[in-house]
Amino acid sequence: MTPTRLELSQRQEESDQLMKQRPTIVAVSGFSSNVGKTTLVCELLRQLPGWEAIKLTRGHYRSCGRDPAGCCVSDLLRDKPVVRSGYAANYQSGKDTGRFWEAGAANVHWVIVKDDQVEQGITEALSCVEAEGVVVEGNSFLEYVAPDLAVMCARAEGGKIKPSGRRALAKSDFLYLTTLSATAEKAKEQFEDFRGGLTIKLDLDALQIITREDLPLLLSTIYRREYLAQPVSSFPSVAIAAKDHRLPEHCPPAKRE
Repeated sequence: MTPTRLELSQRQEESDQLMKQRPTIVAVSGFSSNVGKTTLVCELLRQLPGWEAIKLTRGHYRSCGRDPAGCCVSDLLRDKPVVRSGYAANYQSGKDTGRFWEAGAANVHWVIVKDDQVEQGITEALSCVEAEGVVVEGNSFLEYVAPDLAVMCARAEGGKIKPSGRRALAKSDFLYLTTLSATAEKAKEQFEDFRGGLTIKLDLDALQIITREDLPLLLSTIYRREYLAQPVSSFPSVAIAAKDHRLPEHCPPAKRE
């Protein structure tokens, strides 16, 4: 049955209300592993006080053929997505989630899923977010949720690009180049050299290429989004107020111990 004009109007109002209630979402993805995603998330969390973080991990059962000792979450997979929220549930020194806490995250949600559980796991994690904003690490996130801002991380010298990285690149706003020693100018030159030698085409025309020196620009862009305050020209220090709503039962409090 074709919906009436009133029904369509009501659906639009419900959709608009949902968008107003959801947190501002900044997604951080990467060409591959070890390209600086976690480091960038931590940099953002230090400059976005009151924000939360989500870490998305896609795991494999031992039957996948990988070394059980090397598949760090294989024993954590379940028939349903696993969402570990709160300090007691996911803080471990040296781990990515631990680094998020140490960077000042108001809460951290670790999503552990199989390939067919990604969307459900993301939905559950987002329902746990109380803050006005959340930084999400993981390429697969962009396949299911449109963030307010998406940043793709890559080494200045390039390297391997995973299929998920290429898909995420098409939905990104910034390309963030990481480097251990090169200046910003040199890093961009290195990346252009890498890009020129590729046999595949990377569509970067719509992306702004930045380095760590451009973090104030990135922060200013985040603060210009609809849900946040006035734009800034340097690192902001204002706190973001948490939302006043009840959390789903599967979300424990943040509580640091």
